Amino acid sequence: MTDQIKFLAAAVMVVAGIAGYYLLAESAMALRVLVVLAGLGVAGVLSWKTVQGQQFEVFARESVKEARKVVWPSRKETIQTTGVVFAFVVVMAILMWIVDASLLSAVKWLMGRSDS
Repeated sequence: MTDQIKFLAAAVMVVAGIAGYYLLAESAMALRVLVVLAGLGVAGVLSWKTVQGQQFEVFARESVKEARKVVWPSRKETIQTTGVVFAFVVVMAILMWIVDASLLSAVKWLMGRSDS
């Protein structure tokens, strides 16, 4: 029940920050943006203090640990793979152009509109 109250309070803070942005229409833009950021910041802190917020923090920490285990390709591997992809795209574009031109010629021939 307390988590639901915290989430409700967080939602109220977001709405209050947005409302403050519009209520301070005559003020400097920096102040208006700070009001919105303050509302979002307070909402974030309130949400972080819930059970779901704590679970999200654990999930985020584990995600960072897993991301550090990833073996990223070297520069040479990246350039070679990119080259293969570009070559494949060019070959497929040429093949598609040939198929398109062939079908266009066939349709023209079937309709009796051939140029020759």
